[in-house]
Amino acid sequence: MTTPETKEIIPPYTTGWRLATIICLVMLAVAAASGVGMYEMFNAQIGHLQAKLKNVPQTKYVAVLLDAQLAPGVLVTFDPQDGFVQLQRLTDIKEGQNDSMQLWDISTPAKPQSLGVLTPKLKTAQLPATEKTLAAITQLAISVENRGGAEPGAQPLQPYLYRGALIQKAF
Repeated sequence: MTTPETKEIIPPYTTGWRLATIICLVMLAVAAASGVGMYEMFNAQIGHLQAKLKNVPQTKYVAVLLDAQLAPGVLVTFDPQDGFVQLQRLTDIKEGQNDSMQLWDISTPAKPQSLGVLTPKLKTAQLPATEKTLAAITQLAISVENRGGAEPGAQPLQPYLYRGALIQKAF
């Protein structure tokens, strides 16, 4: 005897639940994909901003060297990333043909230490320096010396043209 095939009848109230479940799963998948995409975009932006920040100068030390009339003459800055003290002349004073301007550490006035000779006639000059060296300095000065600067270990021959305090900038 053959049995008639019986069709399984799905009650109408279950098809709505199945459809709602499928829609929720699709929405969860889209939300998860969006979340991952946003996370990756956020990480890329953070990386870009960090790289950009590394290229921004971070001045750690600054000094304004004043002349005898207390007018600003030289701006001194130091960025640890560069490893140079940058000296920017704020006046039009230039050395003579046989003269050089020399930067001094005058923290101990009886024993000034030369920090280097400025390149003649440049509006902005750089001298190599380290953060460790500058940490011990409180006062700077510039004197005009014979061409090439004072002898190593010698005192300045001329009086100071500019002087001022070197301060560590707070971050």
